[in-house]
Amino acid sequence: MSHDKLWGGRFTQPTDKFVEEFTASIEFDKRLYHQDIRGSMAHARMLGRQGIIPQQDVESIVQGLKDILGQIEAGTFDFSIGLEDIHMNIEARLSQRIGEAGKRLHTGRSRNDQVALDIRLYLRDEIVEITAYLDMLIDALLEQASANLDVVMPGFTHLQSAQPILFSHHLLAYVEMFKRDKARMEDCFKRVNVMPLGAGALAGTTFLIDREYVAEQLDFPAVTRNSLDSVSDRDFAIEFLAASSILMMHLSRFSEELILWSTSAFRFVELSDGFCTGSSIMPQKKNPDVPELVRGKTGRVYGNLMALLTVMKALPLAYNKDMQEDKEPLFDTIDTVKGSLKIFGDMVREMRVNATAMAKAAGQGFSTATDVADYLVRKGLPFRDAHEAVGKAVAYCVENEMDITDLSLAEWQLFSPHFSDDIFSVITVEASVNARDVIGGTARRRVEAEIRCSREGK
Repeated sequence: MSHDKLWGGRFTQPTDKFVEEFTASIEFDKRLYHQDIRGSMAHARMLGRQGIIPQQDVESIVQGLKDILGQIEAGTFDFSIGLEDIHMNIEARLSQRIGEAGKRLHTGRSRNDQVALDIRLYLRDEIVEITAYLDMLIDALLEQASANLDVVMPGFTHLQSAQPILFSHHLLAYVEMFKRDKARMEDCFKRVNVMPLGAGALAGTTFLIDREYVAEQLDFPAVTRNSLDSVSDRDFAIEFLAASSILMMHLSRFSEELILWSTSAFRFVELSDGFCTGSSIMPQKKNPDVPELVRGKTGRVYGNLMALLTVMKALPLAYNKDMQEDKEPLFDTIDTVKGSLKIFGDMVREMRVNATAMAKAAGQGFSTATDVADYLVRKGLPFRDAHEAVGKAVAYCVENEMDITDLSLAEWQLFSPHFSDDIFSVITVEASVNARDVIGGTARRRVEAEIRCSREGK
């Protein structure tokens, strides 16, 4: 007989041992213990308040749950695969400790709405922590931007030198990305922060429960409005995984740049030794393992999103056992995102910038060619004609193995009579940078203003 199961009354044969292990989730959902106990306490208090169970039982349940919480946090609680999940492990231990009162706890609820509550409580806490890590990373970027406000570097398109920009301007691009990531997390939080308990297995409950009271105890501003939806959907978790995938994509792009910048070919930055490793055979190597690993971990977060989308894509209402597969990709993503953000913030803060190498590269690759075209436009030449003239000047320089900064005035005038002595003040990287004095541009005063705005939370 399978009377050891809390749901075993219907069954006449014990669960196959392998099936028991295959279907159990306790090895990964035990991390929900704090949320499960918190939700159970709120549910018990509501049952007592509504007169559904005696107040004396409520007191026994709450104290018993506090004792179990202490055991779990002390590492003395013995989790059982035979009891399947965190909910049954805690409930069974509670009944062992306090007797009949423990068996009354599950009145008016199901594991379906209980797990939906636990996941929402857990994810809500984790989103708060993730946004705090995002703030730390943004602060680290702003520190570097402020400390290197006069450092000029080449801006790239197609990984080819395009136009000179401030290094700070480049960092602020990532500040904008991570600010949007934070906004996505905060927006996702709104849909996570809705209380599903009271939906029962799928149709609600016959007991006169007070869902709003439970929500108030658990700091939820609202309760779910449909019992079927409450227990059978995980779009809030999918939304979190999608936001996490975008966040990791931004971290991965930044990782790629740090990897390139720290090579001997670029030498733009040097990562602190604490975030790098050496080679087992090449003594000169300093490998950027942290950004490489973050770049690699991005793929697993994408995979977690696809996994949960695939789990949910064909499930009929309401709850199905497939949905047990929601937790591992969710937990793995949370751990990966938090770890990546924490280590990235520390790494950026300790990163050293090679201003000389950046400045040298900024002047190469005809990076001020667009400024020359703009110069001719101001002299009255149509832009397309100016573009053609400068293109011919660049071709001349390539053929003669020189840069446009090496051209004499006579050589400039081979391509247009509009060139005069003032061209030489236009083609410096500093002039190019500060000429882009528009909102969102790379001019120093604009970048300084953006750093200030970001620090003020604007």
